[in-house]
Amino acid sequence: MQARRTARELALLGMSQLPSNPRKLEIQEMEDVILAAVRTLTTEGQESLETAMAELQRGNDRLLSSQTRAADLQSARTMVGEAIALAQSAINRLSTAVELPELVQLASQQEVHSYAVKILVELNTHREALDSCLEAAMVDWQLGRLPHIDRDILRIAVTELLYMGVQEQIAVNEAVELAKRYSDHNSYRFINGVLRRVVDQMKTQSSSLL
Repeated sequence: MQARRTARELALLGMSQLPSNPRKLEIQEMEDVILAAVRTLTTEGQESLETAMAELQRGNDRLLSSQTRAADLQSARTMVGEAIALAQSAINRLSTAVELPELVQLASQQEVHSYAVKILVELNTHREALDSCLEAAMVDWQLGRLPHIDRDILRIAVTELLYMGVQEQIAVNEAVELAKRYSDHNSYRFINGVLRRVVDQMKTQSSSLL
């Protein structure tokens, strides 16, 4: 489960490097995309640590200012509140950065690497069909209007559903987890709803063939 979750993250990070107009890509090109995704993870970890350090320093400065420069009690409270908010933000960034070395290590495993490449190959090959399926499942919305990260998460999930034999519940749940990690706090609900409609459409089509 963890291996495939990491593979999905790599595929998601790599999708931004796929050509906007689908064309056949060689396996080596896909391998290069995944390698670039691993490098992106490493860079993300370094940037998270640097940002967390800067936030902690700013928080420390605000605490010192609350003791020495505050004109009154209310100003001091405001400064302390800002310091606490900066510290909380730094803690969140650090918790994310702590996970990244494990992700990078997992990404080097052949099982993870192969599954990420397979997702990208199938997605790139069937992108038009995937987008048609998603458009049919969207209510009062268009796929092209979605943030690219949400669109890519949906494409990965439907790729797994239609072309990789992944169970419906797993594909949907994993897409929701990707959205919680990489998109904003409301996107995962939207993604869950769209994918549930995709699953319902698949079941309807299967029933009509019986």
